[in-house]
Amino acid sequence: MSDTATAAGLDPATLTDVLRVASADDFDRWNEQIRRTGGCSDPIRLAGGTKTIDPTTKTVLHAYTTEHEPGGMLRIACGNRRASRCPACAWTYAGDTYHLIRAGLTGDPDKGTPHTVRDHPRVFATLTAPSFGPVHNQGKSINKVKQGRNGHCRCGVRHESDDPALGTPLDPTTYDYAGAVLWNNHASDLWRYFTIYLRREIAKRAGLTQKAAHEQSRLSFGKVAEYQKRGAVHFHAVIRFDGPEGPDTLPPHWATLDLLTDAIHAAAARVAVDVPPAGDQPARTLRWGTQLDVQRIKAFGDGEEITEQAVASYVAKYATKAAETTGAVDRRIGNKEALVLLDVPDHPRRLIEACLDLHPLYPDRKLRDWAHMLGFRGHFSTKSRRYSTTLGALRQVRADYRAAQQRASLGLPDPHDNPEATTLTLAHWTYAGHGYTPGESWLAANIRRDIQLNRETARDELPGQLDLEGAAL
Repeated sequence: MSDTATAAGLDPATLTDVLRVASADDFDRWNEQIRRTGGCSDPIRLAGGTKTIDPTTKTVLHAYTTEHEPGGMLRIACGNRRASRCPACAWTYAGDTYHLIRAGLTGDPDKGTPHTVRDHPRVFATLTAPSFGPVHNQGKSINKVKQGRNGHCRCGVRHESDDPALGTPLDPTTYDYAGAVLWNNHASDLWRYFTIYLRREIAKRAGLTQKAAHEQSRLSFGKVAEYQKRGAVHFHAVIRFDGPEGPDTLPPHWATLDLLTDAIHAAAARVAVDVPPAGDQPARTLRWGTQLDVQRIKAFGDGEEITEQAVASYVAKYATKAAETTGAVDRRIGNKEALVLLDVPDHPRRLIEACLDLHPLYPDRKLRDWAHMLGFRGHFSTKSRRYSTTLGALRQVRADYRAAQQRASLGLPDPHDNPEATTLTLAHWTYAGHGYTPGESWLAANIRRDIQLNRETARDELPGQLDLEGAAL
């Protein structure tokens, strides 16, 4: 057993559990359940059942119970967006985000936006944090959609992209760790004020009152937060001009790309959030960093890198990532001792410690609760109401599609074909836990890799498809 376990890369106890699960009489059904979740890393286990009844005749058309399922439970996907927690569910979330963002760029009537939005002025803006002290870096480019960061650090070394020194302070003793986490903590406030000032700056440049500008145009956006290697949050946003009724109407003649770009720069410069002094911390005025990038989004390739697909792919990719990309952890931390046990690298450890130290001084900011996020407490992916569809609507479409498949397989009537042939479904579910045994976890990881490989193979056979590093196409 020991030699076999070593060959499989498993410890003897895990291998024993793998053999137990694989040799069970209901393994095929267990395998089917896990494949339906996409190889979810931490599935929710439910016990219970459903009954589908004809409300007219009271006839039971179909009944389902988990009593005959493996372990007496049904396993469903956890739905976690974090790639570090569940790559399978993060893949689905990234795919939904991709379609949401792309629909607001190319148009998709099924997702609430006409194809004419392609003719609306729209830009891809990147707003960053200010400097809290010099760090090791590769160059000055801040927009990763436009590749080309290939310079030398001020330390004199040319850092490769996988160099762990990237983003760490040249001198940790002088780095403003308190300022960094307070900035992260207020980043959502900075964004909110930016959107307010942006509308004011647009009206000013159009020579209109704010009310008149609002009556003639709308501003739509979709954004995602990303952590730089130094641990500071920055935002990537698609910002689009619409007409007075939203994406269905053309923007006015004065709503140009140049006006929008100038207004973004002016609005970002105006934003300021004051943080009062507390304890040994001085009063601070938080602002956006001086690095601000605004790029026109091209409708088609034309040799340009800032294309609709590139932007949607980039936003989707980072919608599933968080502070763990900096070396931090992806769950809450109770105390500093846990940082040692978790072997958190020095720079993110200092940022987390700063959150814990500052919490008593700013209790309303909940820095202790968000220490694992390096202070950031906002939503990673957000959009304005009229930008395009919603994640909830996309999930509902997927649920309806699967429900239709289920009805067809059971021979139940389709209400779309015959609205009078309605059915009533009664369900009773109880939570029975989550996750796997060690052997189940290993098998599920292999199922997920098989599914991913099949997707990659299918994508390679379809020319023109984009690699979203997990996002559904």
